[in-house]
Amino acid sequence: MSDRFDNLLSLMATLRAPGGCPWDRKQSHESLKPYLLEETYEVLEAIDHGDPTKLTEELGDLLLQIIFHAQIGAETRAFTMDDVTEQLARKLVRRHPHVFEKPVTDGQDLGAEQVLHRWEEIKRQERQEAGRRESVLDGVPHTLPALLRAYQVQARASRVGFDWPQTPSGQEQVFDKVLEEVAEIRAAAAPADQPDSPQDRRKPQQDAIEAEFGDILFSLVNVARRLQVNPEDSLRRAVDRFTNRFHFIEQEAGRSHRSLETLSLGEMDALWTAAKRRETDTQVP
Repeated sequence: MSDRFDNLLSLMATLRAPGGCPWDRKQSHESLKPYLLEETYEVLEAIDHGDPTKLTEELGDLLLQIIFHAQIGAETRAFTMDDVTEQLARKLVRRHPHVFEKPVTDGQDLGAEQVLHRWEEIKRQERQEAGRRESVLDGVPHTLPALLRAYQVQARASRVGFDWPQTPSGQEQVFDKVLEEVAEIRAAAAPADQPDSPQDRRKPQQDAIEAEFGDILFSLVNVARRLQVNPEDSLRRAVDRFTNRFHFIEQEAGRSHRSLETLSLGEMDALWTAAKRRETDTQVP
C-alpha cells in the first residue's frame, strides 16, 4: 500500500514538474475547488447507485484531488502529504479517547450518541486551546449545500437543547411550523393593494417572499431531521425520480413520432402517471 501511494505522489510531482502536463502545472488551490466539489458528488452518486466498481473509481478521483492539493502545498512549502496524514492520525487518536486511551474498556459501554457528544466536546476544547472563537455552530462550512448546512446547524443546536421536545407533541410542533411558514409566504406573495405600485415597492415584497421561502425550506429540514432523513439526499433522489420520469415522457413521445411541444398537458400527465406506475412495478419482487 505504501509503495502504491508513494507512486501516486511521484506521478503527481512529475505532472507538476517542468516538462509535465501544462494543464496540471497551471492549477492552484483556488482553481481546483470546482473539481473537488464535482468529484465529491460523483462519489455520492456512486454510493446512491450501490455500484462498488464505480465507487472504487470515484474514490480514486477524489483521492487525486487531495494528492493534487498536497503537491501544490509541497511546492509552496506550506505543507506536505506527510503533514496531512500525520495531522489526521493525531486527530483520530485525540478525538477517540474511548478507543485509544487506557483502559480501553472505559469506552465500550458508550453509545454512538455519547461518542458524538464527546467528539464535539473535544473539538470545543481544541478551539479554545487554539484561541478561536467558540460557538456550537463552528465547523459547519459556509460552502456546504444549503440544505445540508441547515441540517448540520440544526443538529448542532439540538445537541445543546435548542430544539422542540423529543415527544409526539414536539414533532407535531415541527409540522405546525411548516404550515405556519407556508401561510406567511402566501401572505407575502399576495398581490399588493395597488396593482400599479412603483418599482421600489416591488423589491421589498420580493425580498420578503425570498425570506419566507427560506424559512419554509429551513422548517422542512427540521422535519427531515426529526424523521432521520438526510434532506440533501432526499432532494437529490427526488430530482433523479423527476428526471427519469421526464425521460420516459420523451421516449414515449418519440415512439409516436411526436415532439413534446405537440403533447397536451393531459397527455404528458398520463405518461407521467405511467412512468410512476412502471417504477412501482419494477420494485415488486
